[in-house]
Amino acid sequence: MKYSDAGVNNQLGNEASKILYEAAKKTWKVRKNKLGEVITPNDDFSGIRYINVSNLPKGTVMNINFDGIGTKVEIAERLGKYNTLGFDLIAMVCDDAVARGGEPVLVGSILDVNSLDIEIIKQIAEGYLNAAAEAGVAIVNGELAQLGERIKGYGKFNLNWGAACVWFAKQDRLLPKKLEEGDYLVGLKEYGLRSNGFSLARKILKENYGDEWHEECDAEYIADWLLTPSTIYTRAIVEMFGGVFDEPKADIKAFVHVTGGGIPEKLGRILKPTKLGAYIEKIEVPQNFRNLQAIGKVSDEEAYKTWNMGVGGIVITENPNDVIDIAYKHGINAYKIGYLTKDDYIFIEKGNGAEEKYGLRFKIR
Repeated sequence: MKYSDAGVNNQLGNEASKILYEAAKKTWKVRKNKLGEVITPNDDFSGIRYINVSNLPKGTVMNINFDGIGTKVEIAERLGKYNTLGFDLIAMVCDDAVARGGEPVLVGSILDVNSLDIEIIKQIAEGYLNAAAEAGVAIVNGELAQLGERIKGYGKFNLNWGAACVWFAKQDRLLPKKLEEGDYLVGLKEYGLRSNGFSLARKILKENYGDEWHEECDAEYIADWLLTPSTIYTRAIVEMFGGVFDEPKADIKAFVHVTGGGIPEKLGRILKPTKLGAYIEKIEVPQNFRNLQAIGKVSDEEAYKTWNMGVGGIVITENPNDVIDIAYKHGINAYKIGYLTKDDYIFIEKGNGAEEKYGLRFKIR
């Protein structure tokens, strides 16, 4: 019996790792002559690599955060499109880093697969490369593991993908800072689900269209929309607070990365220790969110607690115009969505009633 009889192909595995390594190498130029420049004594996908952290200012701190893209991979498996998943992976770890006031520098990942398909690996590497350039980070590895039947999903090629992001920050720029009543909330536009709420989305589509829902004509457009790559906010937010070395370009008190739990959980987590609340008066919800909500008979309250509803990030600031200008410079649609209050809840306005505005109220404490 051979190793290949157990579903592991070492030769193909090395070829796949080299593809990911070559993609990673192309990202190193974004950190050249900067904090986190990648140095490689030996140019080999299994060789040692280290980074330049010379001349760090006093008060610089470092950390690592981890995340993955979850069950969004099933959409790629169903549609046979894998070249956008890198945007989801990079967005999850890098946008989490900037929410802490960190400047993301390096990303490393582990790609677990049940089998190998070199053309799919090339698609994955393409997305990884483009996403790293968008975030301004270097990828330091191309780790891949063939795990056979331990990895399951839709179709013949299945994967799980997780990553770690190394970030640096000036201690006095860590977020959040002190928040006050009246601070503005600037929403950063998102057009898809990012990498959250897919379990509910898939359940809705399966119950309404069957196991092969992505092939049903009424659901095909939803399948394509579900694969919308996550917007990466990293470079815009780093420019706002200045990263480690640059001067801040905007007053930013907090950045809320709206992922699992939606606005109520993620904004609520920032507000809980402050004894403040929020009034959200304007959210431009993309129609596809409404369509999915209608198909699944999902209440507004449940939708806002599950999906981002078109706002993938929220900047809290005293001066929203600078924030909006920098976001637009980076191709991100941004607009004022509300402000902080002395309430103990987050209120999301839905319209005007006979005597007062009405909407959703989410308790914080």
